[in-house]
Amino acid sequence: MTPEISVIISTYNSVTWLKKVLLSYKYQTYKNFEIVIADDGSGFDTENLINYFKERTSLNITHIWHEDDGFQKSKILNKAITACKSEYILMSDGDCIIRTDFLAQHIKFRKKGHFLSGGYFKLPKDISENISEKDIKYQNCFDIDWLTYQGLKKSFKNNKLTATGTKAKLLNIFTTTKATWNGHNASGWKKDIILVNGMDERMQYGGQDRELGERLVNAGIKPIQIRYNAICVHLHHERSYAKAESIALNRKIRNYTKKHKVISTPYGVNKLIPKENIKKEVEKKLIYQI
Repeated sequence: MTPEISVIISTYNSVTWLKKVLLSYKYQTYKNFEIVIADDGSGFDTENLINYFKERTSLNITHIWHEDDGFQKSKILNKAITACKSEYILMSDGDCIIRTDFLAQHIKFRKKGHFLSGGYFKLPKDISENISEKDIKYQNCFDIDWLTYQGLKKSFKNNKLTATGTKAKLLNIFTTTKATWNGHNASGWKKDIILVNGMDERMQYGGQDRELGERLVNAGIKPIQIRYNAICVHLHHERSYAKAESIALNRKIRNYTKKHKVISTPYGVNKLIPKENIKKEVEKKLIYQI
């Protein structure tokens, strides 16, 4: 059976967190999906973990890997996009445990000509470490009482875990957070992602996922806010790859994308897009980055 949704999970040498994340996909209520691991050069521990899940669970997993060459997440994501078998793609990270209805929510709200923008709920280090398979299976890690017992402080953001139905709908409408393409929780049609040529491979850490969304918007693809519907918890980790120079470069590229209404980057899935292959309805407004 062809999967109805392809889930790209990015990872790099983080087997403890990746194991917890893959367990959360094991307990999804929606079953017709594939997982494509976008591995930015991890060692054998990651490969062994993925093989373990392929052999001992029913998860349909494809492992896309390239050699470690520093932070090259955009490049491995483009390879993963190409490998996806479904017409619909969801992107998340190897440090985001998803609620049991996560995929069902993305399927429910997907819409032609649109992409879905979700968020995450950050967990502190100690709670991240304390989450077991039992806590994932029985959804303790999404239960506000269990999290409070573990030491979670009270916050308005806790509504992300408790909001349902009308409350979730209203919070999505009135949130001050813009609907953007977030690499930890966003989904869209593969044809739209290919139209804008995927990730810009010049970009390092710091907004490279947002830039993809900005090109989608320039192409006429509208975002839908589902941050209170599709719920995932983000496990704590350090970001040694967060460098000021890479963030500055990314900001420069994003500013160019927004100012010039860029739709397709020549530094993406296809490095050069022949003009004759561009759809006629897009050709008139297509602007390449230079």
